[in-house]
Amino acid sequence: MALLKLSLKRGALVTAANWQVVLVQFVADTLFKTLVAVPIVGGLVLVALIVGGNPIDLLRLDDLTQTVSTMVGVLLAQPIALAAFMAALGVILAGGSIMMFALKAGSVTVLLAGDRAAGAIEVPPLRMSALHQANQATLERFTNGIRRLFMRYLRLGIALTIVYALIAVAYLALLFNPSLPQVSPFILTLAALSMLIVITLVNFIYLLLQIVMAAEDCGVLEAVPHVARLIRRRTKELGQVLAAILALMLLATGASILATTALGLIAFVPLVGLAALPLQVFAWLVRGVVFQYVGLTSVATYVRLHFALQPAGIEVHTPSDDGLSQVTRA
Repeated sequence: MALLKLSLKRGALVTAANWQVVLVQFVADTLFKTLVAVPIVGGLVLVALIVGGNPIDLLRLDDLTQTVSTMVGVLLAQPIALAAFMAALGVILAGGSIMMFALKAGSVTVLLAGDRAAGAIEVPPLRMSALHQANQATLERFTNGIRRLFMRYLRLGIALTIVYALIAVAYLALLFNPSLPQVSPFILTLAALSMLIVITLVNFIYLLLQIVMAAEDCGVLEAVPHVARLIRRRTKELGQVLAAILALMLLATGASILATTALGLIAFVPLVGLAALPLQVFAWLVRGVVFQYVGLTSVATYVRLHFALQPAGIEVHTPSDDGLSQVTRA
């Protein structure tokens, strides 16, 4: 438990010291979501043109399921329109994902350098000099990380996409299996929860692979046995960190929902509701930054655990700033 507390504290402090990467990830994530929204809005406009209606009317439907089913039904009846929509969405998803892989390579490199330079930052008292020492966010280091890790992260991202596709196919096969015409709601709920758990575990292993690839300066296949060994020998500690990070995410989500609900109630008040708009924008900004901060804190925490939980005698190849590898033993 002491190791968990110190690792989380160190991860939070190292991430806070390198606040620049938090902002970079927030801007990139916002840009990615905005780009994905463009073909979706275009699909709504295309549907409205085909059926001869107003695209805003589709957004005003009381039932979101009806909106989605109407859009899908119309596009299925128009193969050319459906192909154009899927092509636009595929291009946006592919380009945005490549951008996110590149930025993640730079962010992990900066956090790894920050962990190396931080010293015993998690041990009180905390001084500003320790935070300044842990701040290793420079443009040169960020771009060097992208050049060094981008192709490895891209291959890993392609593998993750394939795994996602297999999970989705398995879920859809259960959902639309003609041999199971009367699947109970309980079975569907259990299948959805199982898919959510599997995706969480897949993302967990994906994150560990990213960290090991950056910390030991190795490829995807070389990182797999290191991650497997780490999980096998230190399952309890890694599970505690995963549970703590998920709890932080749930708390942040709950706080965001409460803030959004409260601001939504204020928006109905005449005149006073005008003041709710900048507050809603501010709450959205805070929510996005907090989520990115928690996510990068998990990265910095696993960076520390990668070294602290290594079995004795395992060599760790830590890349230095000049691109060379430094060999240490945990």
